[in-house]
Amino acid sequence: MKRRLIYTSLVVVLVLAGCSAVSQMATQIAVDQGAITEDQATSINRTVKAAEKAWTDITPEQEHYIGRAVAASLLSTYEPLDDAAANRYLNQLGQSLAYASERPETFGGYHFLLLDSDEINAFACPGGLVLVSRGLLACCRGEDELASVLAHEIGHVAGKHGLRSIKKSRLTNALTILAAEGARSFGSESVGELVDDLEGSIDDITQSLVNSGYSRGLEREADTAAVVIMNEVGYNARGLADMLEEMQHRWSPTGLGFMRTHPSPGDRLSDVRPQLTPLPPLAPPAVRQQRFETALGHLL
Repeated sequence: MKRRLIYTSLVVVLVLAGCSAVSQMATQIAVDQGAITEDQATSINRTVKAAEKAWTDITPEQEHYIGRAVAASLLSTYEPLDDAAANRYLNQLGQSLAYASERPETFGGYHFLLLDSDEINAFACPGGLVLVSRGLLACCRGEDELASVLAHEIGHVAGKHGLRSIKKSRLTNALTILAAEGARSFGSESVGELVDDLEGSIDDITQSLVNSGYSRGLEREADTAAVVIMNEVGYNARGLADMLEEMQHRWSPTGLGFMRTHPSPGDRLSDVRPQLTPLPPLAPPAVRQQRFETALGHLL
C-alpha cells in the first residue's frame, strides 16, 4: 500500500510538472532508492510524456486542416446557401472585420459562408472558417448587427476556442493512460499505445459547436473581442447589444441552435454592457444600410 501511494504521488507531481526529462531523472532516483520498480518507472515516464503532449501547441497548418474537417462535418448536416452575391457580401464584411482582430491572418485565411437553415446559429471553425445560418441573418436589422455576429465568431477563431476541445480531449487521453498504466504496474496485463494526437479531435470540436457550445467565459471573451473589432473598423458596437436583445426575445432553454449551445443572451448582455456604456453613439451611414438590404434583403 505504501509503495502504491508513493507511485501515485510521484505520477501526479510529474504530470503536473509536465517535463519528460525531469520525469526520467526523478523516476531513476526513485528506482535506485527502491521506492518504485523499473516497470512503474516506465509507466510514469510514459504517462508524463502523454500529458506533455496534451499541452503541445497545434501548428497553424494543423489548425487549418482541422478547421476544414470540422466545416465539412457541419456541412454534412447544414446545406450551404447557394447565393453567390450574399456570400460575397458576407465575405467582404467578414474580411474587413478579421483584419482588425488580434489574429488578422491564419494559415488558410478567413472564409465566411451562409447556411440554408432557419435555425438561429453560427459556427467558428478553427483556422477561420465561419458558417452563419439564414435564420441568424433574420435577427439582423442592419449591417452593424451582422458585423457583431461575424466579429464575435472571429473572436472565437482568434482566441482558438475550438482548439481547446482538442487539448481537453488530449489531456483526457493522458489521464486515461495514467489510470491504465497505474493498474498495469500493479498486476494488470498490457496497455494500448497512446492514440494519435488528433484522433477524435474533429468530432470533439464538432460536438462542442453543435451540442454543448462554449462556456460563458469564452462567450464573454468573444463578445469583448467583437466590441474591440467593431470599434476599430468603425461599426457601432451597440449593434452587439441589439443582436443579443433580439436573441433574448427568441430565447427558449429547450430551443435549437444558439439556444442549445450558448449562454442566455441576457447573461451575455449583462457581461458586455459595461464595455458598451462609455462608447459614443454612432449612426450608420445610409450607404451601409443600403448595402445590407441589397445583398441580403431577399433572405430576411
